[in-house]
Amino acid sequence: MLIAKRLPSDKPKKDPLFIIIFSVILASILMIYPLSYNVSGWRPLFMLMVMLFWVLCQPTWCGVWFAFALGILSDLLFDTPLGLNALSFVTITFIVRYFTRERRLLTFSNLWVIAAFAITAHILFMFLVQIMSGVHFSLTRHWQPLLSSVLFWPVLYSLLQRWRI
Repeated sequence: MLIAKRLPSDKPKKDPLFIIIFSVILASILMIYPLSYNVSGWRPLFMLMVMLFWVLCQPTWCGVWFAFALGILSDLLFDTPLGLNALSFVTITFIVRYFTRERRLLTFSNLWVIAAFAITAHILFMFLVQIMSGVHFSLTRHWQPLLSSVLFWPVLYSLLQRWRI
């Protein structure tokens, strides 16, 4: 009878459910925390970045339904039309998962580039929707969260990388 011996590298995998819930709650708090008008323009898109991290780094736990739920939560938190952020998050998640499904080795730089493109796509989607609905949308005001989100991605990655697959 063969007995499987546990190797030191065969550590049991950590269950990421608690940290996923905690990171979503923390991201929602950071998104709605009141800031002055001058500083609030530089607030990173925390909810989108947390969704992107979990979708890319924990694909068995987080997928399109996770993105939809976070999009609806974002819509409720920001008092935007219901489904606007959800549609953007689901579309971005589908495209990101489609193009990375064959690549299981995603390095930090790959994730950073993917996140930068996804954040840009989200802001452009919001720009197009608001133009079509006739709402005034200042593109000069929306490059600030793009820049701060792309620059904040390494911090988010370093905080959550322990729970990556």
